[in-house]
Amino acid sequence: MREDVPTTGRDILRNIQNVFTSLNDKLEKDVLDHLRAVYGTLCVGLMLATMGAVLEVMNVVRANLFLTLGSFACFFALCAIPHSRERERQRFGCFALFAFLTGMSTGPQIEVAIHLNPSVLLTAFLGTAIIFGCFSLAALHAPSTKYLHLGGAIGSALMLMLVTLLFARSQLMMMTVLWMGLAITCALILYDTQLICEKRPS
Repeated sequence: MREDVPTTGRDILRNIQNVFTSLNDKLEKDVLDHLRAVYGTLCVGLMLATMGAVLEVMNVVRANLFLTLGSFACFFALCAIPHSRERERQRFGCFALFAFLTGMSTGPQIEVAIHLNPSVLLTAFLGTAIIFGCFSLAALHAPSTKYLHLGGAIGSALMLMLVTLLFARSQLMMMTVLWMGLAITCALILYDTQLICEKRPS
């Protein structure tokens, strides 16, 4: 019985490794390069948002209305700047500033979470990383357009959530919306990952 344990462990590690190595065979080089650029940009944004939140929690800078308005201004500027190679640095600068200011704006909520239960932050971070990683891999291994049809359903579900939040006040409905939001987030990861692959630069 003891001899099966290492073999099972090796099989699990081998299967995990095959999941990643098989992407090189499944995806074209330009798709892989585009995905690396997208996820690299996402990581930079996450780090900048974390820095902004830390500065706010440490009282270096306090969150205020101007920071929130600044993040909205950066968002709309990012949407307004046309996507071209000449404007890439300008767009990246708007994105970086947006991530940093958004991180600062979330500082008060993080302070409340730390005060109530500090383990919430680690649980949220690990849960987000696991869900995002698993569903991204699922989308990459699926047929190229399998999840793109989810766009309409996701939009309808988001509208239903909005209406429910506006008019439903019962505890049961709030819990339903919470779990519904988790399901929609997972569907969005599948949809967005395949959309990224489809919209890769030609």
